[in-house]
Amino acid sequence: MDSLDAYFARIGYTGPRAPTLETLRGLQRLHPAAIPFEAIDVLLDRPVSLAPEAVDAKLIHARRGGYCFEQNSLFRRVLAALGYRVESLIAQVRWMAGEEALQRPRSHMVLRVTVEGTPWLCDVGFGGGVPTAPIRFGLDTPQPTPHEHYRLTPVGNEHLLEILLGDDWMPVYQVSPALCRDGDYEMANYYTSTYPQSHFRHDLIVARSTPEARYALLRNRLTIRRPGGANERRFLSAPEIERALAEVFLLPVEAAWRPVIERAAAAVWEDEAR
Repeated sequence: MDSLDAYFARIGYTGPRAPTLETLRGLQRLHPAAIPFEAIDVLLDRPVSLAPEAVDAKLIHARRGGYCFEQNSLFRRVLAALGYRVESLIAQVRWMAGEEALQRPRSHMVLRVTVEGTPWLCDVGFGGGVPTAPIRFGLDTPQPTPHEHYRLTPVGNEHLLEILLGDDWMPVYQVSPALCRDGDYEMANYYTSTYPQSHFRHDLIVARSTPEARYALLRNRLTIRRPGGANERRFLSAPEIERALAEVFLLPVEAAWRPVIERAAAAVWEDEAR
């Protein structure tokens, strides 16, 4: 990878570069704090390219964010350049959905990284529920991260990733053991960014996880979740959304985003959704 130094500068990493578990944990903690999750280009009908040079130009040099295929393909190249054994997997998203999620296609890119013979689930591209530390495969007991606890439960030949929110374990996604080629992600990326019913085609979704808190913007609703603390939720006007994109999510807001911001600000929520 040609942009390792630029990537490290982007996420603020100054530690060792040996392919150890300590390095992996450091990178996975810093990446979601520096490079936000977002799919604004989809709302603008802009194509989402997974070409390495396009991902680097957007996420590193233009200081934009991206969604799973961009984020985790970048992370995969970084880890491979450092000497890690990295395998590409795909998952079926179960986050904040009922049993109907079992009928969804597999559309989320994740990584399996083996360190000293032990496989770890790594993911820097899952928005507000992204694990901020590697999660060990083959261990179904709760695993702590800088934010919530997670667990990986075997389900047939797959693994279900769950997150502990309050007293409840909530499903995040179900990981298939089959290795993926880049073409598999190209197809899933095209579906995710162009399918009319894809929520990325309709909703402004932005997230960032820092040591202090998780920040998630869904349409006009900003949620702040602090480790071990109470959640905060606010509904924002268009100027407030634009300010949050710049100041909370550290995005270089473009004038072309204004229609997206105004549509998000006009969102109406059912009482139970509040």
